[in-house]
Amino acid sequence: MKKTKKVLAMLLSTVMLLGTAACSGGTSATTSVEAGKTDTTTAAVEATTSAAAEGSTEKVKISYALWGGEEEAKNTQAVADKFNASQDRIEVTCIPIPWETYLEKLNTMATANELPDTAIMSEAGVISWAEQGLLADISNMYADGEAKPLDSLAFKYEGKPVAYSVANETLQLFYNKDMFDKAGVAYPSSDAAKAYTWDEFVAVAKQLTLDKNGLTPNDAGFDKDNIVQYGCMVENLTWQLEVWCLSNGSGFYSADGQTLTINDPAAVEAIQRIADLYLVDHVAPLSSGMTDDGVPRSLVAGTCAMTTNGAWNIGTCLSAARDEGLNYGLAVLPYMMDKVTICTGGPNVVFSQSKHPAEAMEWLKWYSKEENNWDGLIATGIWMPILDSYYTDEAMTKKWLDNPAYGDYADAKAVLVDYVMEYEKSASWYYTNNTMDFNALLGSVLGDVWTGKITAEQAINDNLQALQDAHDGMA
Repeated sequence: MKKTKKVLAMLLSTVMLLGTAACSGGTSATTSVEAGKTDTTTAAVEATTSAAAEGSTEKVKISYALWGGEEEAKNTQAVADKFNASQDRIEVTCIPIPWETYLEKLNTMATANELPDTAIMSEAGVISWAEQGLLADISNMYADGEAKPLDSLAFKYEGKPVAYSVANETLQLFYNKDMFDKAGVAYPSSDAAKAYTWDEFVAVAKQLTLDKNGLTPNDAGFDKDNIVQYGCMVENLTWQLEVWCLSNGSGFYSADGQTLTINDPAAVEAIQRIADLYLVDHVAPLSSGMTDDGVPRSLVAGTCAMTTNGAWNIGTCLSAARDEGLNYGLAVLPYMMDKVTICTGGPNVVFSQSKHPAEAMEWLKWYSKEENNWDGLIATGIWMPILDSYYTDEAMTKKWLDNPAYGDYADAKAVLVDYVMEYEKSASWYYTNNTMDFNALLGSVLGDVWTGKITAEQAINDNLQALQDAHDGMA
């Protein structure tokens, strides 16, 4: 479910959590931990004997770590208490750890062989912890034929799942219908078959960009230094840039995550096109790529007609903005060469040090079920469901999307179900290590690209060895 602290705070104040780079952007470091390293095979999980099987009437005690303070712990414990009351074999206790020291604390606990049974992790840390042998193989969490999370939401190490996201957070296009109506421009489509090409997207953005005199970039005398309405804002937070490199036929990495491809001409071109929206086309505001608040400061603020960003914005800001008069719509992303959206979502893990991995997985399965976090997260638009049944069963889809938070049902289904099922790809941290360090460095490297001091090609090639070192875990 890949998360700024502002958005994270919104999610933490609800019943459950979303980590995201989607929502947490750059999160905790992935410090190497050797002490306490244990086996992560399925056999180790299957060897666990529950207290119930031993004939004991005492509940198996399971601990679940989360970042946050007393209020977050209280809200999550309330959900855990419902689970505890639903059966008589397992009791879950939540362990809150301050955000600022979250991974440091887990590292200390790992060294002392005192990790909790389960926890929510940063997307960027999962593969590193799996590589250290600290995460259990959860291949047997879901039985054959059982509704299970979409495969795109599985964090995999050596081909085996070691975590599933708690939400399926995808990228799409949001737009201001009133601005389109005033300009006499047709809305962007929710049908992937009619998605804007990149050139079409830029052309429409020009029609919707206005200077203080009401002129567009297409008009003589347009004043690029006094723009009062921009046609678009493409979120250039580093992890979200990956979707454009993929769309242009490349990516940050090869398909297996082993080879760095950020210097591929197609990847470089994609990043430069994002920069040129501000530098050349004059249809987007300057953005540093360092904060994950693009929707509030563009669409909600009334400064941009279109913006790209994650689905969680429906619940964290857009629904409230609609209640206050924002007439917005939902559409698929424009594309360069290939149509694609990427997904992320904070992962829940079972630590390999747990003496009760089977019970820990039972808790996480329950905790991840849509009905157990429906009102505060899915119905409000903060989370997208993870179970495949919500994307393949029309009745389940309608239960999810036929509600005021998502606006028009047909558009919501076309974008959040049909488009996702055909074009969704996992963000690279689902299968590639060291993405936190790589993304942090890439974000820094690209800083001068957004202002036009250097080109994307110069920035990436001049820093290619450092980027390679970050990818290799040598940063």
